[in-house]
Amino acid sequence: MNKDHESPEERRERLRQEELKNPSSSVHGSNLADLVGGLNWKVTGSIIIVGLLIYFIYGIFFR
Repeated sequence: MNKDHESPEERRERLRQEELKNPSSSVHGSNLADLVGGLNWKVTGSIIIVGLLIYFIYGIFFR
């Protein structure tokens, strides 16, 4: 595909793949953006909500 006509998601993925080929150019390494980069906002929000619920339940019962 022509680099001029690619979507932002395709460009982001292409740059990420190039960075994985040459990891010494990466300053940050693996991070949260890599984790949620392939997920949509609903899945990401669901993960955050479930994590907060677990945190609060743990705080209530194990205090």
